[in-house]
Amino acid sequence: MVEIKPFTTTGIGTLPHRSALEAVELAMQSVDIPFWPQLPALGFQEQMIPQYSEGMPGVRMDMEKERIWVERDEEEIARFYETCAELPSIAVSHDFAHGMHAFTSRIKGKRFPMLKGHVTGPLTFTLGLKDSADRPIFFDEELRELALMLLKGKARWQVQQLRQFADEVIVFIDEPILSAIGTSAYLGVSQEETVRLLDDISEAITHAGGIPGIHCCGRADWPLVMGTSIRILNFDVYGYGETLAIYPEETTDFLERGGIIAWGIVPTLGEEIEHEDETSLLRLFDERRQHLGKVIPEELLMSNIMLTPSCGTGSRTVEETMKIFQLLMRLKEELA
Repeated sequence: MVEIKPFTTTGIGTLPHRSALEAVELAMQSVDIPFWPQLPALGFQEQMIPQYSEGMPGVRMDMEKERIWVERDEEEIARFYETCAELPSIAVSHDFAHGMHAFTSRIKGKRFPMLKGHVTGPLTFTLGLKDSADRPIFFDEELRELALMLLKGKARWQVQQLRQFADEVIVFIDEPILSAIGTSAYLGVSQEETVRLLDDISEAITHAGGIPGIHCCGRADWPLVMGTSIRILNFDVYGYGETLAIYPEETTDFLERGGIIAWGIVPTLGEEIEHEDETSLLRLFDERRQHLGKVIPEELLMSNIMLTPSCGTGSRTVEETMKIFQLLMRLKEELA
């Protein structure tokens, strides 16, 4: 089992930069585990659903109106099945991921202990991407399965690309929609299907030689998530840290199996980061540690911990983003 030292830092994905090279420098210099930056400021195609839609049969995109949808096209579907059977790894092109390609160019000839990638999760992707009748493709069984195949291919490709430069590769499955599963808006999404989708993409990452993690920036059904084959659980500990205390047995079991909880301890909302500093975040960290330590063995918590921002910083300014990563580095120095 791969060891990740306690308090190791990494980023979530999105950065606000319009220069891919500047974003790459920050992603390399500000954390222990460098990550390739997603850059939504460069265009609609770099937002979390469009970025991984390339190659989805029937996908249509109107860049001017910033709209994406799927039209059922049986010929495209047939070609996809043929292609996917022969080529299970599916690339993300330069136009859809300037940060990824700038990152791999920058690290060429170097070797790292660990690097990080990310892929939009199958729930967020299929519930956010709609068909021509404005219905989420999740509710079309075949389109849902095609999307899962696509995302697994994108995740495998990232592992293959990044393993050229690193001993180990982490891939976070970004699933913000998890915080809404179970609400009235998503009553048609069963727990069984949620687990199947997460397990399937997680196992694809593992079989490709990567370490699967998951990022959800709200509160979610953590026992459901920790019951999958995910190795790293990353969430907004700044805003929702106390929620793990509701599930002490499941959390303890997850950690004892070698799971890691990546604490999103540095806030990424503008009004929050504006008022926080190293002292206030250290105080908050201690509060969260003491609260969770009452029901989960503290030594277990602190030996299986990573540190990250609470979410991506794509909606922040470059200056705010610099502050977020500076605080993350200072926290690491104080806690490790």
